[in-house]
Amino acid sequence: MRFLLLLTLGCLIALPASAQSTACAEGMAGEYPCSNVTLLSHVGLETMSAQAGNDVWGWTDSVTGKEYAIMGLADGVGFVDISDPANPAYLGKLPTHTVATVWRDMKVYGDYAFVVSEADGHGMQVFDLARLRDVALTQGPVEFDADAHYGRVGQVHNIAINELTGLAVIVGNRESEGCSGGLHLVDVTEPLNPTLAGCFGDDGYTHDVQCIVYHGPDAPYDGHEICFASNEDTVTIVDVTDRKNPVMLSQVVYPNPAYTHQGWVTEDHRTFIGNDELDEQRFGHHTRSLIFDVSDLDAPEFIGPYLSEVPSIDHNLYIRGDMVYEANYRSGLRILDATNAAEGELEEIAYFDTFPTDDNGQFGGAWSTYPYFDSGTVLISDMQRGLFIVRPELADPLALNAFTTFPAEGAVDLSWTIEAPGEIERFMVEHQRGSAWATLGMVQASDKRDTYRFRAAGVPSSEQTFRLRAINVDGMTVFSEPVVSGMAAGSSTSTTGE
Repeated sequence: MRFLLLLTLGCLIALPASAQSTACAEGMAGEYPCSNVTLLSHVGLETMSAQAGNDVWGWTDSVTGKEYAIMGLADGVGFVDISDPANPAYLGKLPTHTVATVWRDMKVYGDYAFVVSEADGHGMQVFDLARLRDVALTQGPVEFDADAHYGRVGQVHNIAINELTGLAVIVGNRESEGCSGGLHLVDVTEPLNPTLAGCFGDDGYTHDVQCIVYHGPDAPYDGHEICFASNEDTVTIVDVTDRKNPVMLSQVVYPNPAYTHQGWVTEDHRTFIGNDELDEQRFGHHTRSLIFDVSDLDAPEFIGPYLSEVPSIDHNLYIRGDMVYEANYRSGLRILDATNAAEGELEEIAYFDTFPTDDNGQFGGAWSTYPYFDSGTVLISDMQRGLFIVRPELADPLALNAFTTFPAEGAVDLSWTIEAPGEIERFMVEHQRGSAWATLGMVQASDKRDTYRFRAAGVPSSEQTFRLRAINVDGMTVFSEPVVSGMAAGSSTSTTGE
């Protein structure tokens, strides 16, 4: 991709520097095997006073725009400010409602976190995430309490939330009012007053689920609320539009099931990509991702498997754009290109291995991942090593063709042109501060524009280094080559590249 960058700057003040991140070089980022993923930082379990980690989710503050990691721990949930991802700040913990356990799960609706656990009698905790704004980083980690509690379930494996409708779906509930361990539907549109909305247990126990407002190719169901449930030996599709009377639309099976664990639909709602947590151990093959055609919700079909090059067990996966982000236990985060998933094709394009000891088909290592931050930052939770904060990189660098500086202007003016509008979702303008890069601001991209402008104050008029960080719709990142400013007013420097 070719674009032109023009920089105009004047005298500005310095900003604090971020810590050095660890780029992936020759297949390693420090001690961790990698490909096309930069390690930004790591928060160990000891920092969070925890013995083990499990799930992870994220929250972007609707007021400040800050990004936070919500890390599942054996004894509760830890909160980490990652607005400077190279310098994460552990803020504190919401302790478990009852006792510690290996399993904990949480999702977010608005500015509230909803937490469930397999601990006996745990139920669902509700926590107002806005309270994190008031935590002073100098006061040390805070022990929080829940803002509300939902007690119509007890020992629960998982929770999903449809953020478009405010429907929380609690699954794997072993101490609930009916539902047979299936879909326990809760209205959380009033987050501090969650209320039972419905129940579906006709297919028994559900291990995990994703619920969406459907806009796929099956026209009769357009606008319906559809759940894709991983039910131990089938993927089961349920219409919960009428929450009092959910309807099972279909079930789909696949060869050699061991434990249908979890999955996600592609953004066109045409394909479901899932995983089986026990098949690698039982059948001895490498990591197997399962691809289903769900374009007909009443008659879904198994397309085929994707087998990776390593034998690790797959666990949780999520889809953003055309990329699948898989947390595969001992082989860590694996990023797959799903552009041709409807034809049964996946291709690994990046990875970051949080468990460098081995890639064996055993438990331990990466539990889950969260790839939905606007910044392109991705979270990985590791059972033994805690929270990893990483950034996937695209293979081809952006090329800066030219820039011109005007220090007398007293500001930084940037303009750039791209040849292929639509490839990029947003641009982050970055300024080098010591060994790290500080973000000056963000410019939203559009498929109807090829030229962009940005102005910022705060950069010294002496020689300075800038770059653009572009993030595409899949959450992947690509950088321009750095450019140096600080010449006399009106002078310019040019570079060319493709």
